[in-house]
Order: sequence, then C-alpha cells, then structure tokens
Amino acid sequence: MNIIELLDYAFFRNALLGSFFASIACGIIGTYVVTKRLVFISGGITHASLGGLGIGFYFSLSPILSAMVFSIFSAFGIQWLSQKQGVREDSAIAVFWSLGMAIGIVLTFLTPGYAPNLSEYLFGNILTITRSDITALLVLSLILLLFFILFYHAIVSVSFDTEFAQTRRLPTQFIEYAMMLFIAVTIVLSIRLVGIVLLMSLITVPQMTANLFTVNYSKIISLSILLSFTGCVTGLLLSYYLNVPSGAFIIFVLIMMFFIAKAIKVVTGKTLKTAPQEIP
Repeated sequence: MNIIELLDYAFFRNALLGSFFASIACGIIGTYVVTKRLVFISGGITHASLGGLGIGFYFSLSPILSAMVFSIFSAFGIQWLSQKQGVREDSAIAVFWSLGMAIGIVLTFLTPGYAPNLSEYLFGNILTITRSDITALLVLSLILLLFFILFYHAIVSVSFDTEFAQTRRLPTQFIEYAMMLFIAVTIVLSIRLVGIVLLMSLITVPQMTANLFTVNYSKIISLSILLSFTGCVTGLLLSYYLNVPSGAFIIFVLIMMFFIAKAIKVVTGKTLKTAPQEIP
C-alpha cells in the first residue's frame, strides 16, 4: 500500500494532523526547556503524569484530563518547593516523580473491572489519536504561538538569565509559572504520540539537532518544528511498513537525524561551538 492509499484512512490522516500540531507545540516548548536546562524537570512532570492517569482510571474520569491536572500541580509543586521552600530542585523533582508513579501504579491496580491498558500511554500509539486530541493540540499550538509573540523578549531573557531579566523589571515569575503550565499541558497532550517513557526525547532531540545549524532562538524553534514533523512522518511511515511500534520508531528516527546532522557538521568542520544556553 502506497502513501496516497494510506491517506484514504481516517486514522492515518489523524496521525499526520496530530504530528503536525504536536510538532509545533513541542518545538516551541522544547526550545525553552533545552535553553533553560529544564530537561530533568520535564522528565519528572512526564512520569508524574502517570499519577493523573491512575486517578482517571480509578474514578472513571478522562485519563488525559486527570493527567493534565495532576501534571500541572506537579509542575507548580516543583517550582514552589525549589524556589520558595529551599528544597533542592533535583530533590523536588524526585518527590513528585516518585509520588506520581506510585499513585499511578497503585490506583491502576485497584481500578475495578478489567485492568486498564497502560501500554498506549507508556509507549504511545500515534494511530489512536482522535479528532478531540487534534483539536486540543491545535488550540494549544495557537495559544503558544500567541503567548510567544506577546512575550518573546521576556521569554528569551528568562531562558538565559532570570536575575538579569528581573533587573529589567520583566515579569519573570509570571513567565516561569506560565511556561511550567505550558510544559505540563504539552507533555500530557503529546503522550499518545510516543508515550510517557519516550516523550522527553520529543522535546529535546529536535532542538539539539536544530542547534547544530543555528544559535538564534526563533530559528531553533522553527527548525525544530520542521525536524520534529519530518521525524514523526518518517517514523510513522517506516513503522507501518516494518510493522513496529510507531512511538519508539519516531524517537529512533529523530535520534538518527541528530547523529547524521552531527556527523555532517563534524565532517564539514562547521560544528557550532555555541551551546543552546548561549543563544543570543
């Protein structure tokens, strides 16, 4: 079956649309995450979302909605503990990471009736994306684009030097909490693509690859969106023809793209010495 014939199927069209809007959201958020060195926090929020899934299963609520609420509270909790209560950031992350995983496992086990199928959330299945998922990703992408347009310079300043941003009387606390909110929402809405286990790669690898070619903040966002969507589509098609899990293969393709780009830069002798956190 060729690509044109695949487009006749609604699930494949949904997968492409979901990949496109998720790439926009992850490209924008991922650039902030990588630049501000929040990768470990993002991993903590991602795994804490399992607690929300468990709550949703146990109380017969929407798993995605409950995971989103739990992830947002976890994100704010990490921020509050590390900034206001003097707890080391890595310790705060460990607390919510472990709490979310523990609650998720216990409540999933205690859920009445048949045990919920967690594999779809742990490892992802892009072919299960629904119209409602696509709509949610579309709305998120539009909100993120608007937010970045309105607060672009403040976001860039906070990304590199929060203390300097404070001296310029920028709304640093508002930006940090708003971005933590967006990180949590983006993570939860993207779970169906690659799953909890691999999601952290979707918001870091395309940005790392983009940074090999440019150190400009806005260009990294644009290029990482392009790389992310290309990796999603390529991984989706190859996983279909090879009959392997799509989520894992999408991440595999993105990582291969990074290594190929790195090898090209090394061979051509044009590797950028500037790290992501030094983007002007």
